[in-house]
Amino acid sequence: MKIKVFVVDDHYMVIEGIRSLLQNENDIEWMGHATNGTSCLAFLKQQLPDIILMDINLPDVSGIELCKQVRQQYPSVLVLGLSTFNQQPIIRNILENGASGYILKNATKEELLEAAKAVMAGKSYLSFDVALSLHKTDNELPIITRREKEILLLIADGLTNTEMAAKLFISIPTVNTHRKSLLNKFRVNNTASLIKLAAKHHFI
Repeated sequence: MKIKVFVVDDHYMVIEGIRSLLQNENDIEWMGHATNGTSCLAFLKQQLPDIILMDINLPDVSGIELCKQVRQQYPSVLVLGLSTFNQQPIIRNILENGASGYILKNATKEELLEAAKAVMAGKSYLSFDVALSLHKTDNELPIITRREKEILLLIADGLTNTEMAAKLFISIPTVNTHRKSLLNKFRVNNTASLIKLAAKHHFI
C-alpha cells in the first residue's frame, strides 16, 4: 500500500523539490500541498493523507500549533516536522505537540523515504543532525541536590574532604561521593574546573 504524503510549506521551491523527489516513488502517493494552516485544515476536511510534512514557520499559524490541531482533530494523520531550524526548543516543542519526527530541509530522497516508512511503522524519526542536537547538553544547567550545593560551597571555600565531613556531620566517603557526583554533573575532571564552571553559572 502506498504512503499518502501531503506537504505544508509556504515556499514553492521547497514544495516542488520534495514533490520531484517523491512523486515517482512506487511507495509514495503525492496528495498535494498547502501553503498555510488554513488551507491545510480545509484540505483535511476533504481527504486524509497518511503523513504531513509540515514546515515550522507558516504565514498564518506556527507549524507547532498546526501540528497540535491536526493531531487532535485527525489522530490517524501523522506529522513530520520540516524545517531549516535545528534548535532544541523548537524540536522538542513540535514533538511534544504530536509530531512523529523531525527532518531538516536538506534531507535526501533516501532520508525522506526512510522517515516516512519509519513513522508509518509506528516509530519516531529524527534526522541525524536533529538527534545530535537533542542530545547536546552543553547549554543545560545541571540539577544538584541541597547537599551537593553545600559541598560545592565548601569546596569553593577551600575545605578538604575531612573538614567538610566534620562540618556537615557526614562521613568522608559520603563527601567523596558528592564531590564525584558534582564533577560528573558539571562534566569536568578537576576541582578547579568545577569551581570555575559553577561560578560562571552562579551556583556559587
